[in-house]
Amino acid sequence: MPSADQSDLFGSLEPDPAVAGRPIAAHQPLAARMRPRTLAEIVGQGHITKPGSLLPRLVAQNRFGSLLFYGPPGCGKTSIAEAIAAETKSRFVRINAVMSNVAELREILAAARRRPEAATILFIDELHRFNKSQQDLLLPDVEDGCVRLIGATTHNPGFYVNPPLLSRSHLFRLEPVAPDAIAGVLGRALADVERGLGERHCTAAPKVLADLASLCDGDMRRALNALEVIVHGLPENGEITEADLEVFARERRIRYDADEDEHYDTISAFIKSCRGGDPDAALYWLAKMMVGGEDPRFIARRLVILASEDIGLADPWALPLTVAAHQAVDFIGMPEAELTLAHATLYIATAPKSNSAKMSLIAAKSALQNSPVQPVPIHLRDSGGQASKREGFGKGYRYSHEFPEGISGQDYLSKPLSLYAPKGNGLEARIAERLERWRGLKADLRRKDSGPSEKAANPGTR
Repeated sequence: MPSADQSDLFGSLEPDPAVAGRPIAAHQPLAARMRPRTLAEIVGQGHITKPGSLLPRLVAQNRFGSLLFYGPPGCGKTSIAEAIAAETKSRFVRINAVMSNVAELREILAAARRRPEAATILFIDELHRFNKSQQDLLLPDVEDGCVRLIGATTHNPGFYVNPPLLSRSHLFRLEPVAPDAIAGVLGRALADVERGLGERHCTAAPKVLADLASLCDGDMRRALNALEVIVHGLPENGEITEADLEVFARERRIRYDADEDEHYDTISAFIKSCRGGDPDAALYWLAKMMVGGEDPRFIARRLVILASEDIGLADPWALPLTVAAHQAVDFIGMPEAELTLAHATLYIATAPKSNSAKMSLIAAKSALQNSPVQPVPIHLRDSGGQASKREGFGKGYRYSHEFPEGISGQDYLSKPLSLYAPKGNGLEARIAERLERWRGLKADLRRKDSGPSEKAANPGTR
């Protein structure tokens, strides 16, 4: 990380050697040696770097303001920032938000204000780690153009970057690098004598490089680091084989950050797969969460919610089964509880679906919000106590058990509403048939206006 000392920052207006292409040091990691030096060398991000698109045009004219690059690790955020600085011959000051502090930031910004002709680019890696006050500190100098900020983050800027700073920046989203693009870079790294591993004269079949690229989940840095380790484990003139990838594959860790974007995206995919009736996809996302170290109780809670939100009365056994799964996860623990979660996931994914419980509750809340609150009808009010009896509470109530199928024909709202709409799936189809039959019974009873007289003292009057 560069010092914030003024003489070091602005002793020369030449491009920072970290960006302009200083001699490659042999001890540098392969990923650092192979870092792209121009926008044209960036791979896997053609949607923002292809000729004629916005970013290359801004860089070519050197008329860009602050930029935010958002994407997963190893997708090229830092490489793009360094390439921009090199192509615009700007002074490049790089800090990491984890290691930096307010004092250093103040010193860098003050130096930039004293020498505006230096065209400073301030690159902040992991910008999301800056708190609100640190981000606010950047605003005046960003707005005045004393520095041009390039921020890199693996987190959604909408949640982690202050709105004023976000509104003053162009946001570019980077994607994981495609396996074929990674494989191409791995092939060049094997052959490149100056920057890569060419002096060892190792080879690899295209399929081996493609398999290694696939194991790296779109992370170019990770792929190059893995290639370097594998090659240095071989003799010169050796060949990388599928067997050489096995150790790497066994130790592979998937990208999964609890409580961050990967967490929310994966649980969203899991929920939607269960809701959509795809047990294969649901199990895949479940496995990803478990391998990634997700809290199994969190997954179990989501299954309990799904049981009522998306299945409901179509399969009433879904709720007790998922509640039992949640309890089992607590007292069994991992890794055995993985089987319980798989059991519950398959049940939820393959069960008939109905969101009638959710939709009817929404409708009931809407009726309360948008219409006058209905009073409890007199015949439904509690008739306990002398005062209630004098007011006539409970008078006219018909005890449902004295009527066929428990249907007395009475209304239970002052103004009847239609809130519950049963779906035709699973057991709820029978409920729909039952309600339709009850509507006919109620209509017949009202027409006949018949039925036993009210029984004020029976147990059903409360």
